[in-house]
Parts: sequence; structure tokens; C-alpha cells
Amino acid sequence: MSSLSKVAEDIINRSPFLREAMTENLINISALARKIKPELDRYFDDDLKEGAIIMAIKRLTPGTYHRLNLKIESIVKEIGDFLVRSNLSSFTFENSDSITNKQAELMSILDTDKKKAFYTISKGVTETSIVTNLQEKSTLLNLFRGERLKNKVENLASITVQLPVLNTEVYGVYYYILKQLAWEGLNIVDIISTANEFTVIFNQEDVDRAFRIMMQIKNQAD
Repeated sequence: MSSLSKVAEDIINRSPFLREAMTENLINISALARKIKPELDRYFDDDLKEGAIIMAIKRLTPGTYHRLNLKIESIVKEIGDFLVRSNLSSFTFENSDSITNKQAELMSILDTDKKKAFYTISKGVTETSIVTNLQEKSTLLNLFRGERLKNKVENLASITVQLPVLNTEVYGVYYYILKQLAWEGLNIVDIISTANEFTVIFNQEDVDRAFRIMMQIKNQAD
């Protein structure tokens, strides 16, 4: 059977915000012990003493998280310029045998005006999402006529972040950025990523605040 410290750590690690707050000494350990005690009691089939749980929590080492934050901050310092786009729309279609050819045709249409056109196409197991600033939305809908439109969202905006190559070697980079957006109550509509950049899609009304937060993240790491 796992030790009390190990089980307590597993419970705490389910909440990354909580573990990080512990690292910064922002958590009342006694209150945390009382909160997780019922689950620990069920696991060990015993009425554990609160003092024992407190000691188990205090034995958790924050060293790994501190070293990880230093690595992430070194990556964040090297983030490139942010690129903001507005007037976007998102369309999600159910996958079908014919949808791939229609994607290719849409890309051909959008690529005729490379300076203005923006689009991303994400194909999942059961559905495909297209985010674009195509002004004539009827063009897209006519092209995909006969496909099942599962969702459409308009009045969107995006922020594209360019990351240094080393970002793929350090885990937690996305979390470091996205957690602060979550703390501010910003809803993320979608995320599209490649190896060294990712684009976050917001409601149009949220993009200015999101941009300020992301600039603060970058500046704080300097």
C-alpha cells in the first residue's frame, strides 16, 4: 500500500493550481489537511489524525516545481511577437468521406489572397473545425453544403504566440501561459498548435484583455 505522503501528493496533484500555490506558501496547510482527510480516510480505511496528514503534506518537496518554473520562465523570455487577428469565425463539421476534398478546395480559395486570408483546419477523429477570416461565409457554407454543420461561432479573435524551438523539451509551457488566462476568467474557444507556435481563439470582446495578460506574462519573465 502507498504511504500517506504519496497518496496525499496524488490527491493534491490533481489540482495544478493548488500545488503551485503550495509552492508559493499561499495555502493554509491545516485547512488543506481537513479538506483531503475524507478521501484519505476512505483510502486507508481508517480515521486518520489531522496532525499526521499535516506532516505528510509538509514532507512534499517543492524543489521539482521550482526548477520547472525556472525552465519555463527561460522559454517564456524567448517568446516572439504576438500576432492578433479579429473578425474570425469557427465552423465545425462532422467528418465524412467527402470532406477532405472540400477542405482542399477551400484552401485553394483562401490561398489566392495570401496577404489577407487566415485559416486553420483541425481534423479530429469525428469532426473537423475550420477557423477563418473569410468575409464571404456563404462561400464556405456553399462549398460544404451536404456536410453536417455541428457548430458555428462568430465574432472571434485570435492571438498567435511564437515559441522558441526548445519549448518542446520542457513540459508545462502551455500550462504556464494558459493558467493565467484561466485565473482571469477568460474563456478560450479553441487552441490550434504546431511545433513552435500556438494560436488561442477568444471571443472578440475578450481579446484585448487576453493580449494584456499575455504581455504581462512575457514581461514578468524578463
